Amino acid sequence: MADIVSAAVRSRMMGEIKGKNTKPEIVVRKHLFAAGFRFRLHRRDLPGAPDIVMPRRRVAVFVHGCFWHHHAGCRYAKLPSTRSKFWKDKLEGNTARDAMAIDALLEQGWRVLVVWECAIRDERKPGDLRDSLARWVNGKEVCGAISGVPQ
Repeated sequence: MADIVSAAVRSRMMGEIKGKNTKPEIVVRKHLFAAGFRFRLHRRDLPGAPDIVMPRRRVAVFVHGCFWHHHAGCRYAKLPSTRSKFWKDKLEGNTARDAMAIDALLEQGWRVLVVWECAIRDERKPGDLRDSLARWVNGKEVCGAISGVPQ
């Protein structure tokens, strides 16, 4: 199936996608702040430059888009039908890079949480995400994920 827009238009559209301060990131930050947590953003000195960092708690939070980070089993992580080889390689590379960053953070003694975009999009009650975040940050789990995909 051919793309419905020209290559130039598609290139411009893809170039406009932000890597920082995305809507899902802002939602997670608002929930963490409302729950009483204070944090730093985009610490480039840490592996993977986590989106949210709580240094005193040694917690790093990544807010992943389901498409860009190829969230397994998620309806938002559909592989495009055009240039499928390119996209498969690109998304697998993103996933491998994510795993390396998480492993490096864990080796340095950080606790790591991944919040998936689908958990924010599919939220039924406003307090659900806030409660899940607070429970994880206050808990003892070393590595975790908050997802809208049933486990």
